[in-house]
Amino acid sequence: MYFNKTLLLLIAYSLIIGLPCHTTYGQEQAADSSAGLTFQSPPEKRIGKKIVLIAAEQEYRSEQSMPMLAKILSSHHGFDCTVLFAVNPQGQVDPTMPVYPEKGKEDEFQIHNIPGLDQLKDADLVIFFSRLLTLPLAQQKQIVAYIDSGKPLIALRTANHGFRGRLPYKINGQQVQFGAQVLGGTFRGHHGNWHRDSTRGDIVEEMKKHPILQGVENIWGPSDVYRTFPENGGLPEDCTALVDGQPLMGREQGDASNPNKIPLPIIWIKPWKTSNGKLARVFHSTMGSGKDFENEGFRRCIVNACYWCTQLEDQIPKQSDVNYVAPYAPLPSGFNYEKLGVTPKMPAEYRSP
Repeated sequence: MYFNKTLLLLIAYSLIIGLPCHTTYGQEQAADSSAGLTFQSPPEKRIGKKIVLIAAEQEYRSEQSMPMLAKILSSHHGFDCTVLFAVNPQGQVDPTMPVYPEKGKEDEFQIHNIPGLDQLKDADLVIFFSRLLTLPLAQQKQIVAYIDSGKPLIALRTANHGFRGRLPYKINGQQVQFGAQVLGGTFRGHHGNWHRDSTRGDIVEEMKKHPILQGVENIWGPSDVYRTFPENGGLPEDCTALVDGQPLMGREQGDASNPNKIPLPIIWIKPWKTSNGKLARVFHSTMGSGKDFENEGFRRCIVNACYWCTQLEDQIPKQSDVNYVAPYAPLPSGFNYEKLGVTPKMPAEYRSP
């Protein structure tokens, strides 16, 4: 009894003075701070790998999907996870922050801020989900240091145009383009009908036995297919397509294919050669909206990719557990924030539904 009272006093004191408070939810051990959310794996499942997930875009509700994914990866698969967010000057996760200065009010433009990027130094994998960010130079350099480290990375949806302008990254004096070169493709337009159709993911026949696709089936999502290369072109030679995306005629799974839209790659892998010759494993998916993550096949593909990226492909379960750890009900994609109910919130508010 004395221990319980002491623990309660310590928790109360930590809340008063603003120290981070550690809470246990069943098997999940968690820590909240201004630098995001941390989800520690249960000791009996821990595999000794740390994943940092960056939720920093304005359209596809990554602020909801990345904590959900971190819970699955930590609770079911033994990865220790930290979710970092883009925040406003008040420290709130704020998808409503503009990405371009308003004409005539350039001096009022607020650049973005991702606290906690120092955690990239000891990450074994980073999942990027950003869009057109303008970051302080110091934070850009932290991101570049990770990309050039030779460690693996996963990039989702808008990450292929995740930064406004160029990151300070050069190899042999040549500017490196994060989307086109590191990921193997950048956003060139909507091949599908933006917010008006959906996508069926068709596994590439020759790649069905790839470890990332173990147990993956029935991929579908309400986001549209991106075009990442010119018409009549294809992915760069160092990319291997795993899943093609077929635009559909409607917004429901099972709708007919659009006969006027050919399938384009939506999930692929590739190596990235760093400035010192290291080869990093790269996984990119142009699917990834909050609603896409409601699809079990898509979630399983991303979970399997975490194993593959960290060179644990021999440990991928026959049917990876992708059940939600807590209820997941993402808001729809879009920029009509008031209608959609998107408002600035403190990072800790994204720990629970």
